[in-house]
Amino acid sequence: MEWWALLICIFAALLLLIMVGIPIAFSLGILSLVLVLIFLGPNQLIVFSATAFGQINNFALVAIPLFIFMAEVILHSGVSTDAFDMLAKWTARLPGGLAVAAQLTCTLFASVSGASTATAAAVGSIAVPEMLSRGYDKRLTCGSIAAGGALGALIPPSIYMILYGTLVEESIGQLFIGGVLPGLMLSAMFITFIIIRCSFRPGLAPLEKDVTWAERWRSLHKVWAILFLAVAMLLSIYLGIATPSEIAGMGCFLALAIGFAGGRLSRRALGGAFLSTCRITCFIGWILVAATVFGYVLSYLKLPQQLSEWLIQQSASPFLVIVGINILLIFLGCIMDPAGILLVTIPIFVPIIKALGFDPVWFGVMFVVNMELAQITPPLGLNLFIIKSIAPPDVQLKDILIGSWPFMILDLIGLALVILFPQIILWLPSTMLR
Repeated sequence: MEWWALLICIFAALLLLIMVGIPIAFSLGILSLVLVLIFLGPNQLIVFSATAFGQINNFALVAIPLFIFMAEVILHSGVSTDAFDMLAKWTARLPGGLAVAAQLTCTLFASVSGASTATAAAVGSIAVPEMLSRGYDKRLTCGSIAAGGALGALIPPSIYMILYGTLVEESIGQLFIGGVLPGLMLSAMFITFIIIRCSFRPGLAPLEKDVTWAERWRSLHKVWAILFLAVAMLLSIYLGIATPSEIAGMGCFLALAIGFAGGRLSRRALGGAFLSTCRITCFIGWILVAATVFGYVLSYLKLPQQLSEWLIQQSASPFLVIVGINILLIFLGCIMDPAGILLVTIPIFVPIIKALGFDPVWFGVMFVVNMELAQITPPLGLNLFIIKSIAPPDVQLKDILIGSWPFMILDLIGLALVILFPQIILWLPSTMLR
């Protein structure tokens, strides 16, 4: 069988397994098992244990459960509530002030979260009921927070960047710093859109009562702790003081200190944070193991290498190849979880982009920008369902979808900008101390 026909058959089989309802980890595992039996033989089944152990036995992966636990502790300690309350006071006189405050809270929480779903849940559980009770349009409310929550996938610390850096052996610190400017750019685009839209349609967001400057200044003490945590982690990465895994450990310690100092981190809440961390980490770990074996089999069959050689022989424009990859990723984002997309496609795409001369750090951050879009793209956008579970019963999924589509367009514009102007991603990493 020709290499291209084999590649198509493999991915068609994978999509079929996923679409019949088999979890992504088991779909990858079943397909990898079949491929090993067919092409390597039963005697090579040891590749499952050897490859899985080799991938999981990686110090960089320690950062994943630590960052997840840090986010869970902050979520259970009520820090996001304080941040939203403070920011709402400072944005009270802006058109769509509460929606702007929610976006800023998403940006702040994303800087200590690492996951879009956690950010959407933490901010949405506070902001959605508050905004709806004050007469905000339900579509603007839910759509903006679903999109703002997706920033958790991009603004460091990002779980997806840890996975990408581990798989392709690139600096996780540079990936983290590369995500800062794109994340802030998208946040600014969302906020600008909200202000402009609410200026032309005041009925979407009733103007809040005026807040005195004394009240604003008094509210600042509510966010100093989470702001200190975010800045300390970013500076440590940027200055090369510690590795991402060491910084994650420091972040956990500071998050626990913040939670206990505020008196809102009970024993029950701490237990909930541990259980949630274990559940999410196991989910990621199973996918990583299965995807590692899948990537090993693809490399053994030399399918990524042959695809790269074919593209170069066709003299395909590198720009068109990148556009084609992003279109495929957008399609996959409609039917697969972003972690699964990353782990399945990276063994194919990274050899291609390296052969075409692209920077792997730029590609990794661009990849995550695309995955941010996947979080609000139907029918599988996870943030859409998280907001639906938080919103009152009268808010339908249709309302959330309609409210999200302007932000999908803004995400697409942001994706186009980081493709056309790679320095948006690469400038800050280029200034890091090495």
